[in-house]
Amino acid sequence: MLKKPFFSIVIPLYNKEKHIESTIKSILKQSMQDFEVIVVNDGSTDSSCHEVKTINDNRILLYSIKNKGVSHARNFGIKKANAKLIVFLDADDIWLNNHLEDLKELYESFPNCGMYCKAYTKQYRKTFIKSVYKNIPQKNNWKGIVDDFFESSTINCIAWTSAVMIPEKIINDIGYFDENITLGAGEDTDLWIRIALKYKVAFSNKPSAIHNLGADNRISNSNTNARIFLNLDKYEAVSKKSKALKVYLDLNRYSIAIQYKIAGNTEKANEYIDKIDKDNLNRKQLFLLKRNTFFIKLMLNIKKLLRFLNIDLSTFK
Repeated sequence: MLKKPFFSIVIPLYNKEKHIESTIKSILKQSMQDFEVIVVNDGSTDSSCHEVKTINDNRILLYSIKNKGVSHARNFGIKKANAKLIVFLDADDIWLNNHLEDLKELYESFPNCGMYCKAYTKQYRKTFIKSVYKNIPQKNNWKGIVDDFFESSTINCIAWTSAVMIPEKIINDIGYFDENITLGAGEDTDLWIRIALKYKVAFSNKPSAIHNLGADNRISNSNTNARIFLNLDKYEAVSKKSKALKVYLDLNRYSIAIQYKIAGNTEKANEYIDKIDKDNLNRKQLFLLKRNTFFIKLMLNIKKLLRFLNIDLSTFK
């Protein structure tokens, strides 16, 4: 019987021919080498598959399926996994060499958690932006159980898909990514909520993953009006017992409302705005919700320009 790998790494792949080689090579350079890589080609129409096939490593398993979206692709990969620990990586992001080794240490230190998360850095072209987490110790290389996942995720989320590991048994209990949520409209957030409501979350504040904000064909750039967002309302009842969860839900509503405003869909934006407890937003967020599409787009363009100067504006801090 073949020995099972320690990690199963799931990569959904759709039209990332310019990025997938760098992504996979960042895996192959890991200090911890006990893994399999499950690449799920979700109906790519470019040379993505060819780029994967040029990399000669028998730990890379490539599956091609009809395009059904990122949730289905990830779920397909999870079901093909041979390891008990599922690690996620998107096809345009990369890991630093210590990522898997850090996750192994985090798991061994806190073996009974529902989710294991590493700190990450956002990259916009040549600018690197450090992620900020609320109520997390600032000392170097801190790791531990997060006191309140939702409270700590109100600036940058503790969990980001390319820096998360989930035990297979937790997915079997909680369920998979919701395939009714389309075009990357919060399927990951929905899963994080379900896990954090039932299980403890372990976190390491040592950054080991890079979130590529400037990649081609980012799913988050899809037409907002064509997306089906996660259903935040289904968590409203339980949020009555958790102030932090209610704030977290309202910040996600704010984010979705802004996206609809940018898309010029005032009606849908107002549907989300009407459900927000305004006491849960800061002044910058309340100010933007009252602005029109032109103004918000102008601010967004200014934000992108300032990133070239290593200045990162955010309404969440």
